[in-house]
Amino acid sequence: MGRIAFLFPGQGAQYVGMGKEIADRFTIASNIFEISREILKLDIKKLCFDGPDEELMKTEFTQPAILATSIAILKVIEEYGISADVCAGLSLGEYSALVYSGALDFEDAIGLVRKRGKFMQEAVPEGKGTMAAILGLDKDTIANIIEQASEKGVIEGANYNCPGQVVLSGEVKAIIEACDIAKAKGAKKAIPLPVSAPFHCSMLFDAGERLSYELNEIKINEPLKEVISNVTGDYIRSSAEIKELLIHQVSMPVLWEQSVERMLIDGVDTFIEIGPGKSSIGFVKRIGKNCNKGLNLYNVENIETLENLMTKLG
Repeated sequence: MGRIAFLFPGQGAQYVGMGKEIADRFTIASNIFEISREILKLDIKKLCFDGPDEELMKTEFTQPAILATSIAILKVIEEYGISADVCAGLSLGEYSALVYSGALDFEDAIGLVRKRGKFMQEAVPEGKGTMAAILGLDKDTIANIIEQASEKGVIEGANYNCPGQVVLSGEVKAIIEACDIAKAKGAKKAIPLPVSAPFHCSMLFDAGERLSYELNEIKINEPLKEVISNVTGDYIRSSAEIKELLIHQVSMPVLWEQSVERMLIDGVDTFIEIGPGKSSIGFVKRIGKNCNKGLNLYNVENIETLENLMTKLG
């Protein structure tokens, strides 16, 4: 077996009930939810386990809920003695990766991501911006679509997830126009997403500026594990880079495909997604297939998937 990577999910992976099985079985996981409650003055455990869904879907609550769930499950995996050589997270998930690496303390990160979610939500008036997933077109065609649709307003690439899947972000009219153009160019799907803001585009620049003041108030340590940045698709070289990368991350595209390719080049063949959902590992599967790489892929979000991992790697 080659090198191991831990991956962490971003916003959109949340669901009511996430983390419950793990926390009910393992005190070390339950403690993470208790720490979160004390810091946020919000019952994250109840929100994750019982909802209601409309509260869990609010960006300000979604982001700390996913972080807490991911780190709770991570603590259990670490108890079993499994560690990674490198880590990365999809958008919000990068904060979980930084916690794993030791660059951020969990207590600082949980408060930070709640504010991040609030700032992102407030950056653009409701109804002005949105996002859409475009499936089945290459990057050059996507670039051409962005150029054409930009006549209708701000539009940018937000998530380069895997071959044939790109998410666009921007003003509503431009996104609608892009979907129409994409369908005309043969896209398998061009789907507006049910999001509350146009994440990872320049319209969220002010959210990054507000986040910068919060980042000034916390200590950022030298990472003890290799971490891949969403912004560059490459390794974070030192703690000095982390603040600026997290500021830019809010309004810059997520280079997930490039990030995974970097890990593949450097010998990673086992990827473990830790937290709710399977989307990140699904993207890795497609990237690996495109690169003709045979990979070991796991997600851990409940007792069944944890036991499967332990059977294979424990």
